[in-house]
Amino acid sequence: MTPAQLSRTIRYTLSRVLSDDGGSGSGSGIGIGSEGRADELLAGVRIVVESPPRRGDGDYATGAAFQAAAACGRSAREVAAELCVRLVRDEGAVAEAVVVGGGFVNVTLAPAARAALVRTLAASGPGGMPGSAVPPQQPADVPAQDIPRWAASTGEDPAALAVRTERSSSLFRVQYAHARVCSLLRNGRRLGLRPEAESAERLDEAGARLLALLADRARITAPGALARHLDAVAGAFAVFHDTCPPLPRGEEKPGAAHRGRLALAEATGAVLAGGLSQLGVTAPAQL
Repeated sequence: MTPAQLSRTIRYTLSRVLSDDGGSGSGSGIGIGSEGRADELLAGVRIVVESPPRRGDGDYATGAAFQAAAACGRSAREVAAELCVRLVRDEGAVAEAVVVGGGFVNVTLAPAARAALVRTLAASGPGGMPGSAVPPQQPADVPAQDIPRWAASTGEDPAALAVRTERSSSLFRVQYAHARVCSLLRNGRRLGLRPEAESAERLDEAGARLLALLADRARITAPGALARHLDAVAGAFAVFHDTCPPLPRGEEKPGAAHRGRLALAEATGAVLAGGLSQLGVTAPAQL
C-alpha cells in the first residue's frame, strides 16, 4: 500500500466515520448524518500521509483527523480513535493503527502489504526497471554537469559540492548510496542471492524508517525538497546498511533475511535513481 493508496483509503474511511453508517462496535460513532453529508464536509480536507515524525512507530502517519474533526465539530482524538478502529477492522492491508498525541494516527502495514510496497518501489526507477535487472555497468557520473544542476535545486555552494566526500557533499552522499546499492546487487548475484520482497515483511527500526522514507518520496516533487529527501534516504540507507547488512559477513550463511534486505536495498536504488533522473543528475553504478 503506497501513501497515495492509503490516503484514498483514509478519506473513504473518514467518510464512514463521520456518517456513522454501520458502526464500529466501539460505541464511539461520530454520527453527523449521511455519507453524502460527510463527503461534503471532507471536500476541503487534504489527506496527507507521510513517514512518521517523532510521534511513535508505524509505516505511515497522518494528521487527517484534525481537519475532519474541525469540519464536523468533534474532537480530533475522538475522530482519530474511530478511524483507527475501522482501518484495522476493514482494511486487510493495515495491521495496526494507533492514536498518537492529540489526534495523529500512525499506521503499520500488514506483512503482505509491506512486501507489495517494496516490490512497487523497486519497480519505480527510470523506465520502471527494478535495480536487480539493471546491467552491472552504467554511465559514470559527470560532476561538471551534475554539480550545477544539484546546486540549482538546493542552493548549495557548487564549490562545496565539488569536495566529493560524504561529509562535504549532499550530492555525493546520494550518488554514493546509489552506487553502493548497485554493488550490493552485483555481489549478491555472485553469491546466488536475489532480492525477495516477501522476506522483507519484518523490518527492524532502521529498515522501517528507510521504507517509510522511500514510500514518502512519491508526494515530493519540488526540486529542492526532492534533493533534500534523497539526501535523507541516503542517510537512512547508510544506517540500515550498517545495522542490517544485506549481504552475509564472515562465516554467515546467506538466508531469507539477506534476500529481504536486498529487496529493500533494490527499492532504495530505484527511488534514488528516479529522483536523480528527475533532477537531471546521473545515478552512477560505481564511484
